[in-house]
Amino acid sequence: MNEKILIDDEEEIADLPELYLKSDGYNVYKFYNGMDALQCAESEKMDLAVLDVMLPDVDGFHICQKIREQYFYPIIMLTAKTEDIDKIKDLTIDADDYITKPFNPLEVTARIKTKLRRYVHYNHGAGMEQTNAPVMEYDINGLIINKNTHKCSLYGKEVTLTPIEFSVLWYLWQNRGKVISSEELFEKVWGEKFLDNNMVMAHIGRIREKLKEPARNPKFIKTVWGVGYTIGE
Repeated sequence: MNEKILIDDEEEIADLPELYLKSDGYNVYKFYNGMDALQCAESEKMDLAVLDVMLPDVDGFHICQKIREQYFYPIIMLTAKTEDIDKIKDLTIDADDYITKPFNPLEVTARIKTKLRRYVHYNHGAGMEQTNAPVMEYDINGLIINKNTHKCSLYGKEVTLTPIEFSVLWYLWQNRGKVISSEELFEKVWGEKFLDNNMVMAHIGRIREKLKEPARNPKFIKTVWGVGYTIGE
């Protein structure tokens, strides 16, 4: 196990998750200020980042945006302010999850591991050792998604999706013809117990934005009000 995890938070908060993760064999890069974390993120290829929203020098929102300019590994945001949650959902949806303080370090560690497993599975060749594995690529009215390469394109132009965004799109396509509830989508894609419909709505909105979907009449991901989401063919 050699996954690299960037943790940027206060000393007394960051130390326990670091201890648990290191004991399980993960490589942890821990920082107590934003500038050092940002320099590490720009120079090292990580597999996951945990970023505190409020830091004394550079806030977590800025670091998240800088990471997304180059990388698409999972990002978890930490916040002690309830008003930051809406900002994370609405403005920083490039993050894959958020956790409010105070929190249980074991819970944080478990959520980190869940997202790492999914990211490693999709991005480091899970199942690709089989040379005769079928190419899982589908064309949805000009939207092409390929599970083997974890890439997506629209009318020949690549669409850059985060691992969570790709997983949402792929799950809807796997269940085409059905209406998938927010609860099912969250539990299947995030791999956690459903708690927050806003997280699903925000990711659907971000995918539609990247696909240049009209808000009133989307071509690909359609909303069935009061029920859930379905994907068009």
